[in-house]
Amino acid sequence: MSKVAIFEQRPADTIAAESPLHYSLHRHAVSAQGVDSKKGSAVAMAERAFLGHLIVRGSADVLRTAIKKVVGITLPETACGLNVEGGKSIQWLSPDEWLVILPPGEEFATENALRQTLGSNAYAVVNVSGGQTVLTLSGPSAHEVLMKSTPCDVHPHAFPVGRGVSTVFAKTTVLLRRPDAEHWELVIRRSFADYLYRWLLGAGEEYGITTKHT
Repeated sequence: MSKVAIFEQRPADTIAAESPLHYSLHRHAVSAQGVDSKKGSAVAMAERAFLGHLIVRGSADVLRTAIKKVVGITLPETACGLNVEGGKSIQWLSPDEWLVILPPGEEFATENALRQTLGSNAYAVVNVSGGQTVLTLSGPSAHEVLMKSTPCDVHPHAFPVGRGVSTVFAKTTVLLRRPDAEHWELVIRRSFADYLYRWLLGAGEEYGITTKHT
């Protein structure tokens, strides 16, 4: 068992929590009522707030069994791989680094369980939940909005379901992911959340973009 001091970062339920986009979604939200009824909305943007984010580092040989046992998902070992199952996901970031995203409130128990399972092996687990959030894009024109925002090739043949990359997006960087055929996800840093949200509002305006908080 690791002797690293860890603690529960998530505040108690009695304390009001605000996501990185709390202010933006309240001050700059775009509802369906605000969209031209003749054109309709071809893009929907939403924040998946308060998810658990863990960065896990180590060799695949060390992590493979522990990740499967604790998280319940197979560790993706090919470059840019993304495995999604039951509201959880694991994304390949580099040959010895992965991002684990969990339902809200599961990150502390998962971190403890991983440390218990991995024991004295060489590894690192870091809870970065407070520093990141996830934006989703969906709708028939989501692909066009992405094309306006990143040099990454987002054509379905080049970016199939189950792929995730780190890429330039507007004037910052994101983890761009495709968890299923209907949605795109952007894992973004807290400090750039408002900037990217407003960028996407502008990029999606011609498609009648709407926003919601999930």
